[in-house]
Amino acid sequence: MNFDLGDDERALQQGIRDVCKRLFPIGRVRGLEDAGGIDRTLWHELGRAGVFSLRVPESEGGVGLGTTEAALVFEELGRALVPGPVISTHLAASLIEGARGGERVVGFIERDRTPQVVPQLPQLDTLVVADAKGLWLVDPRHLGARPVAQPLDPLTPVHLIEHLPKGEKIAGPKEVERWSRDGSVLAASMLVGVAAACTEAAVAYAKERNQFGRPIGGFQAVKHICADMLVREEVARVGTYAAAVFCDGNGAGDADRAVAGARLLAADAALANGKANVQVHGGMGYTWEVDAHLYLKRAVLLSTRFGKSDELAEVVASTLTA
Repeated sequence: MNFDLGDDERALQQGIRDVCKRLFPIGRVRGLEDAGGIDRTLWHELGRAGVFSLRVPESEGGVGLGTTEAALVFEELGRALVPGPVISTHLAASLIEGARGGERVVGFIERDRTPQVVPQLPQLDTLVVADAKGLWLVDPRHLGARPVAQPLDPLTPVHLIEHLPKGEKIAGPKEVERWSRDGSVLAASMLVGVAAACTEAAVAYAKERNQFGRPIGGFQAVKHICADMLVREEVARVGTYAAAVFCDGNGAGDADRAVAGARLLAADAALANGKANVQVHGGMGYTWEVDAHLYLKRAVLLSTRFGKSDELAEVVASTLTA
């Protein structure tokens, strides 16, 4: 399988990277904490850039691309620490009016998960709830929920659900499977982006931070940390690209194993690189002023979305034993 990007894919990747640099510089991202992580103007800009309509056919006003291209886009969103339910809003583009253009913010939870928490509840226009029977539309205003006083990710406030209405059914079990599969791939893509951002930050700091009269990047121990970060990032990226290709119906192999494996690799890479980035930054690495903690916290948050690690590991194991 050839994992080199084509000219169109590179152009798409660079284009969304430029959009993220313009809309979500890290200083502005930090400032979104007081807004619950979502700025409506920026959300509309993401919609205008086509982030939420990537897989909507051109005949319906969308971009008409596949999961492979979406993976490239969401990797850049993860790299830029773009907050908010971008994955669920993207998945809802063909089901919920206003999602594709960024006019509506769409959240997502699974009914059987405990405890049930909803990220960014006050900012949601619509909540999609998945269970074995299908997808259900729930008005966020009708939820019984209380805020978590100290959420892990300062850009992702969460509410603990105490009462969840049944809602209005909008799709059947097949659509639940699509949301689970594609959501896992896009979450993996964002985790790869986080892992890449951590590698870049650690290498940049290692080049500029001097100790004992030389940059710390010249010391073998730091070199090894940064090299390991790059290896983890690249392995996770290849696995995620492969899973995206399988989701588009290409390639030969077990798609479920590819998706579960990609999500596991990406979560491990983002979490390990997040910790390594803090370590390379030394005594400043764990302070609020340094951005390193934001990437690590986002990695932890994303690693809980669209599948738990132990369940995904069971999926991989079952395909191997079979």
